[in-house]
Amino acid sequence: MARGRRRRRRVWVSVSVIATVVVAVGGAAAFVWLNRAPEPVPRASEPYIDHPLTPAQQLVADDGDPHACAVTFSGDGIALDLQLQYQESLYAGLPIPAQDGRVFAGWYPSAADAEAQNTAARVNGADLVVCTDSEVELFGAWTTPEANAAADVQVPILMYHQFTANPEGESGWLRGNYAYIGDFDAHMNHIATTGFYLPTWDELSAFIDGRLSLPARSVIITDDDADQSWFDLAVPVIDQYKLLSTSFMITAARQDPAPSPYVLRRSHTHDMHQAGENGKGRMVNWTADEIAADLNTSGDILGVREVIAYPYGHYNDTAKQGVAQAGYEMARTIEPGYVEIGTDKFALPVVRIDYGMGLESLIKRIG
Repeated sequence: MARGRRRRRRVWVSVSVIATVVVAVGGAAAFVWLNRAPEPVPRASEPYIDHPLTPAQQLVADDGDPHACAVTFSGDGIALDLQLQYQESLYAGLPIPAQDGRVFAGWYPSAADAEAQNTAARVNGADLVVCTDSEVELFGAWTTPEANAAADVQVPILMYHQFTANPEGESGWLRGNYAYIGDFDAHMNHIATTGFYLPTWDELSAFIDGRLSLPARSVIITDDDADQSWFDLAVPVIDQYKLLSTSFMITAARQDPAPSPYVLRRSHTHDMHQAGENGKGRMVNWTADEIAADLNTSGDILGVREVIAYPYGHYNDTAKQGVAQAGYEMARTIEPGYVEIGTDKFALPVVRIDYGMGLESLIKRIG
């Protein structure tokens, strides 16, 4: 009997101990649960704020080219669409606005430059595109027809042919065609450092029409034939001074890509730089349809129809008709003179540069 009671007592004690432990553990767990950090209250998601691209940003984004630049045009009465240009390339096809009773006076990088018509700052297709954050704003200026006419601007078109590194020149009957490269360097340095403006061909056309004013010190640089000496000797000088120039190329003879961003390729016809039966150029022996067909071939190769140079300078009314029929707007002769308001666009005169014409000779002709 006594052993039975002791056994029951031990069992009761064991159960009590176990119960005590359970209660203690449970209490501790309850304490921890009651004193735990509160769960964060779920928050509503942050509202999405849409930041739409500006029209300029959208234009650049749609293009996808890392060099793309959206150009905005500002100025009195100017309402033009944005234009896409490309950094490291020359400005291409900048608009020339028109307003009744006014003459456009060019684009400028600031409103102050536009108001002052600061020639040194004027922007055109002779300049490389430079923009910040893929955008740039250009400001337009205006003048009056009376002021434009009174300025009496005369634009020289310089005509070079071949080049030589020999100070004594070349021999043969074409000796006069060769400009000494030292003289050419001096010419280009003068143009680059004394405030000359270099119009594009579309600007020259608008100037002739009286729709655009040009600075008094304007000049156009051209080369005939795209001779190898042009590539080897003259183009490095053009690059050095960053001067817009035009190479009139005979596309049946060569079709080289532009050797510099500053060199425009334009037509010297496809295959009309040859004499006809009467010793004169094909340009004055062929029909207007034949001339147009040749110039269409040349235009397709060069990718542009704008201005041509007549082979040998030969032209007549039929030649003019053929040039216009092929979609060209202007043609350059070898006749001496300067381009003015009202000049015949199919008979542009030139300032011919021959061997031996140094810097002083150039200054006498262009200032």
